[in-house]
Amino acid sequence: MQATIYKSTGSWYTAKTDTGEVFQARIKGIMKMDEDITSTNPIAVGDVVEIVREDGDANANNAMITEIVDRRNYIVRNSPHKKNQQHIVAANMDQAMLICTVKEPRTSNGFMDRFLVTAAAYHIPVVLVFNKKDIYKEKDLDKFAELQALYEDIGYKVLLVSAEKQEGIEMLIEEMKDKTTLMSGHSGVGKSSLINRLLPGLELRTKSVSGWSGKGLHTTTYAEMYDLPMGGKLIDTPGVREFGVVNISKQELSHYFLEMQPYITQCQFNNCLHMNEPGCAVKAAVDAGDIDVDRYVSYASILDSIQEELY
Repeated sequence: MQATIYKSTGSWYTAKTDTGEVFQARIKGIMKMDEDITSTNPIAVGDVVEIVREDGDANANNAMITEIVDRRNYIVRNSPHKKNQQHIVAANMDQAMLICTVKEPRTSNGFMDRFLVTAAAYHIPVVLVFNKKDIYKEKDLDKFAELQALYEDIGYKVLLVSAEKQEGIEMLIEEMKDKTTLMSGHSGVGKSSLINRLLPGLELRTKSVSGWSGKGLHTTTYAEMYDLPMGGKLIDTPGVREFGVVNISKQELSHYFLEMQPYITQCQFNNCLHMNEPGCAVKAAVDAGDIDVDRYVSYASILDSIQEELY
């Protein structure tokens, strides 16, 4: 029978069938994995798997995972424990929501852009959700308006909410209804608080941080999926300190900056990296103000961080 992975805690997985039956499952022997992925976790939250109930007590609800159904998509990051390996964050999602903040703590443009690039590489739409509206002063609201204009112009949806005051929660619900949504963000942006608003009674742990107005630091340690009362699923992920771009070559990178796509084919050289090459249409667009300078700086920074062996 088929089931979806709702939680992974190492060698054991929580799997749920379409009828709502929950199993504690483990991998049966050596399974054929996706040869293109060398990850620290062969099975991720969101994976659809074939399971067989273990022999013995029919009510024990222990099962063996015998096969992983082909993924629609997945998203990876560098493993937090093994630097040269990857970690599959989640699989089979319809969209991702990146929870950001203008202050306490501020989410940097570079962090947002790395996440957006990674999501674009795996064909996952992203909604940018700015939390903590309740503590924004006029200058913070002005900064948000700048970021909103920048990213909406590129084609991303941008929302402003307050978990503390329960403002904008209805907008989130509307965006997530009947979809599987990955939620990610820096520690401290209030992601757990938002999820607690979306799923009353769940009461994910938050802990206050000195100097951060007690708004809470994310304490999730494993990715976990939850059924949403309005339909759809939410995949909660551990707070991310930094988001390294993996499996993207220098030649490919500009394709995942959506606003650069119309200009790439106009460059003089097919292998243009849009740095110092003559006849670069991307740089001309930056100079003309058609591509935001900060986004180009993010591009250059990410390009510089990509290992030469991928070049």
